[in-house]
Amino acid sequence: MQTNPTHTSLVAIGDSFTEGMSDLLPDGSYRGWADLLAARMAAHTPGFRYANLAVRGKLIGQIVEEQVPVAAAMGADVITLVGGLNDTLRPKCDMGRVKGLLTEAVERLTPACKELVLMRSPGRQGPVLERFRPRMEELFVHVEELAGRHGALVVDLYGAPSLGDPRLWDIDRLHLTAEGHRRVAEAVWQSLGHDPEDTEWHTPMPATLPPGWAARRVADARFARQYLLPWIGRRLTGRSSGDGLPPKRPDLLPYESQA
Repeated sequence: MQTNPTHTSLVAIGDSFTEGMSDLLPDGSYRGWADLLAARMAAHTPGFRYANLAVRGKLIGQIVEEQVPVAAAMGADVITLVGGLNDTLRPKCDMGRVKGLLTEAVERLTPACKELVLMRSPGRQGPVLERFRPRMEELFVHVEELAGRHGALVVDLYGAPSLGDPRLWDIDRLHLTAEGHRRVAEAVWQSLGHDPEDTEWHTPMPATLPPGWAARRVADARFARQYLLPWIGRRLTGRSSGDGLPPKRPDLLPYESQA
């Protein structure tokens, strides 16, 4: 792998993970790992350009239809693609279709950039996602196979012990905290061949005493009321949290921090 390569542009596509939920900025917008990565790359390359087309709630079919053609036309040095997990969380999921669409995305993006970055997304420890874990792991096997066939990079976040820690996940139990996003940015940064800024991003956090029974029950009730029940409602009605939302950085322009 090239050490400290010079990349002049980055396009990130996907869903809420790449949009940056739940790394909340004071103005109410989200930052996230892709913005953090772009900031590092811009600090090393004057005139660095960045676009983020990701929108929360998007399924892989929507990513392929709405984001892939736009990203491919931008001609960026690096494109990151993370998608398909929202599909695996649906009660009914055609994994053959999901894998076929992901294949189509990779085949369209590979010739359109110098480096295509795929990921085995992080998975939170706990019972909520256990029923969906076999689908997630089937998706990740396919990601590895696609990367091998098309020469893409794979960043293994799923295998990083630190990112499974519930303390790095927001109260909704679906999105990383600011510290979680920072660690993802570090992982991608190193995978692209840059010198590490944090060699321990993947190591487990120091152990602390777990919350007591009462505190866990309060947290569970808050989670169900604020996040789980609305999420189930959207699934039953075919709605998405990203309906009508535009990408936060739709154009490949010189990077400017929103922080």
